[in-house]
Amino acid sequence: MNNHQLSELHQKINKGVQKAIADAIEKHQKLGESIAVWQDGEVVILPPEKIPTLLRKN
Repeated sequence: MNNHQLSELHQKINKGVQKAIADAIEKHQKLGESIAVWQDGEVVILPPEKIPTLLRKN
């Protein structure tokens, strides 16, 4: 694989990971479940009403 092919592959992988994260966050919001996030050097639990809405890019 050349560098251009690797770059394209990395972009596809990154897009897939971002979509999976957005889907998981949306699911937690809909089901009323909290999520854990890393914030200011520590783990913080966000209740569903405090989970920020993500802009989805498909």
